[in-house]
Amino acid sequence: MKKHINLVKLCVGADQVEDLIIWQNQRAALDPGAAPRHVTRMWPKRSDELLAGGSLYWVIKGAILVRQRIIGLDEVVREDGIRRCGIRLDSDLVRTAASPRRPFQGWRYLKPEDSPPDLREGRDSDDALPPELQSALADIGVL
Repeated sequence: MKKHINLVKLCVGADQVEDLIIWQNQRAALDPGAAPRHVTRMWPKRSDELLAGGSLYWVIKGAILVRQRIIGLDEVVREDGIRRCGIRLDSDLVRTAASPRRPFQGWRYLKPEDSPPDLREGRDSDDALPPELQSALADIGVL
Protein backbone atom coordinates (compact mmCIF):
# COMPACT_ATOMS: atom_id res chain seq x y z
CA MET A 1 0.00 0.00 0.00
CA LYS A 2 1.27 3.46 -0.93
CA LYS A 3 2.07 5.87 1.87
CA HIS A 4 -0.13 8.96 1.83
CA ILE A 5 0.43 12.63 2.59
CA ASN A 6 -2.10 15.29 3.58
CA LEU A 7 -2.54 18.98 2.82
CA VAL A 8 -3.28 21.79 5.25
CA LYS A 9 -5.00 24.97 4.02
CA LEU A 10 -6.45 28.11 5.58
CA CYS A 11 -10.24 28.28 5.32
CA VAL A 12 -10.42 32.00 4.55
CA GLY A 13 -13.64 33.73 5.57
CA ALA A 14 -14.83 30.98 7.92
CA ASP A 15 -15.23 31.62 11.64
CA GLN A 16 -16.34 28.07 12.42
CA VAL A 17 -16.75 24.67 10.76
CA GLU A 18 -20.42 25.41 10.08
CA ASP A 19 -19.37 28.28 7.76
CA LEU A 20 -17.45 25.80 5.59
CA ILE A 21 -20.43 23.43 5.59
CA ILE A 22 -22.80 26.23 4.52
CA TRP A 23 -20.44 27.41 1.77
CA GLN A 24 -20.00 23.90 0.37
CA ASN A 25 -23.77 23.26 0.53
CA GLN A 26 -24.41 26.48 -1.40
CA ARG A 27 -21.92 25.40 -4.08
CA ALA A 28 -23.51 21.92 -4.21
CA ALA A 29 -26.93 23.49 -4.84
CA LEU A 30 -25.49 25.17 -7.97
CA ASP A 31 -24.03 21.89 -9.29
CA PRO A 32 -25.95 18.92 -7.84
CA GLY A 33 -23.98 15.69 -7.77
CA ALA A 34 -20.59 17.39 -8.05
CA ALA A 35 -18.03 16.75 -5.31
CA PRO A 36 -16.88 19.73 -3.26
CA ARG A 37 -13.77 21.26 -4.79
CA HIS A 38 -11.09 23.74 -3.83
CA VAL A 39 -9.17 25.38 -6.68
CA THR A 40 -5.55 26.37 -6.08
CA ARG A 41 -2.85 27.91 -8.27
CA MET A 42 -0.20 25.25 -7.70
CA TRP A 43 -0.41 21.59 -8.70
CA PRO A 44 0.86 19.33 -5.88
CA LYS A 45 4.09 17.57 -6.86
CA ARG A 46 3.18 14.72 -4.51
CA SER A 47 -0.20 14.06 -6.12
CA ASP A 48 0.18 10.26 -6.06
CA GLU A 49 0.64 10.36 -2.28
CA LEU A 50 -2.35 12.68 -1.84
CA LEU A 51 -4.55 10.31 -3.84
CA ALA A 52 -3.36 7.32 -1.79
CA GLY A 53 -5.61 8.30 1.14
CA GLY A 54 -4.71 11.92 1.90
CA SER A 55 -7.01 14.56 3.32
CA LEU A 56 -7.24 18.32 3.20
CA TYR A 57 -7.07 19.68 6.76
CA TRP A 58 -8.81 23.04 7.10
CA VAL A 59 -7.43 25.77 9.40
CA ILE A 60 -10.28 27.86 10.80
CA LYS A 61 -9.51 30.84 13.04
CA GLY A 62 -5.96 29.69 13.76
CA ALA A 63 -6.51 25.97 14.32
CA ILE A 64 -7.07 22.83 12.27
CA LEU A 65 -10.64 21.82 13.14
CA VAL A 66 -11.87 19.62 10.27
CA ARG A 67 -10.67 17.53 7.34
CA GLN A 68 -12.00 16.17 4.07
CA ARG A 69 -10.60 13.20 2.18
CA ILE A 70 -9.07 14.10 -1.19
CA ILE A 71 -10.73 12.05 -3.92
CA GLY A 72 -9.21 13.57 -7.04
CA LEU A 73 -7.24 16.31 -8.73
CA ASP A 74 -8.60 18.03 -11.85
CA GLU A 75 -7.10 20.54 -14.23
CA VAL A 76 -9.03 23.81 -14.10
CA VAL A 77 -8.48 26.55 -16.68
CA ARG A 78 -10.33 29.78 -16.00
CA GLU A 79 -10.98 32.83 -18.20
CA ASP A 80 -7.38 34.02 -17.75
CA GLY A 81 -6.08 30.83 -19.41
CA ILE A 82 -3.96 29.84 -16.41
CA ARG A 83 -3.87 26.14 -15.48
CA ARG A 84 -4.89 25.48 -11.88
CA CYS A 85 -5.51 22.43 -9.72
CA GLY A 86 -9.03 21.56 -8.58
CA ILE A 87 -8.79 19.45 -5.43
CA ARG A 88 -11.92 17.27 -5.35
CA LEU A 89 -13.03 16.47 -1.83
CA ASP A 90 -15.28 13.90 -0.19
CA SER A 91 -18.50 15.59 0.95
CA ASP A 92 -18.05 14.21 4.49
CA LEU A 93 -16.37 16.66 6.86
CA VAL A 94 -14.55 14.93 9.72
CA ARG A 95 -13.97 17.08 12.78
CA THR A 96 -10.53 16.83 14.32
CA ALA A 97 -8.92 17.74 17.61
CA ALA A 98 -8.02 21.44 17.50
CA SER A 99 -4.41 21.93 16.39
CA PRO A 100 -3.06 25.53 16.36
CA ARG A 101 -1.52 26.81 13.11
CA ARG A 102 0.00 30.17 12.29
CA PRO A 103 -1.18 31.97 9.14
CA PHE A 104 0.46 31.01 5.83
CA GLN A 105 -0.26 31.40 2.14
CA GLY A 106 -1.31 28.58 -0.15
CA TRP A 107 -1.22 25.07 1.24
CA ARG A 108 1.37 22.92 2.96
CA TYR A 109 2.01 19.20 3.07
CA LEU A 110 1.11 17.56 6.38
CA LYS A 111 2.56 14.20 7.35
CA PRO A 112 0.05 11.69 8.76
CA GLU A 113 2.00 11.50 12.01
CA ASP A 114 1.74 15.31 12.39
CA SER A 115 -2.00 15.39 11.66
CA PRO A 116 -4.48 15.93 14.50
CA PRO A 117 -6.62 12.93 15.41
CA ASP A 118 -10.25 12.70 14.34
CA LEU A 119 -12.88 13.34 17.01
CA ARG A 120 -15.26 10.54 17.90
CA GLU A 121 -18.43 10.39 15.81
CA GLY A 122 -20.99 12.95 16.96
CA ARG A 123 -18.49 15.25 18.69
CA ASP A 124 -18.37 18.83 17.45
CA SER A 125 -15.28 19.70 19.44
CA ASP A 126 -12.75 18.22 21.79
CA ASP A 127 -12.31 19.13 25.43
CA ALA A 128 -9.25 21.22 24.62
CA LEU A 129 -8.97 24.97 24.91
CA PRO A 130 -10.89 27.14 22.44
CA PRO A 131 -8.94 27.62 19.17
CA GLU A 132 -8.46 31.38 19.80
CA LEU A 133 -6.87 30.69 23.19
CA GLN A 134 -4.74 27.85 21.79
CA SER A 135 -3.54 30.16 19.02
CA ALA A 136 -2.70 32.96 21.49
CA LEU A 137 -0.79 30.55 23.73
CA ALA A 138 1.07 29.14 20.72
CA ASP A 139 2.03 32.70 19.69
CA ILE A 140 3.73 33.29 23.04
CA GLY A 141 5.38 29.86 23.01
CA VAL A 142 3.33 28.17 25.75
CA LEU A 143 1.89 25.44 23.49
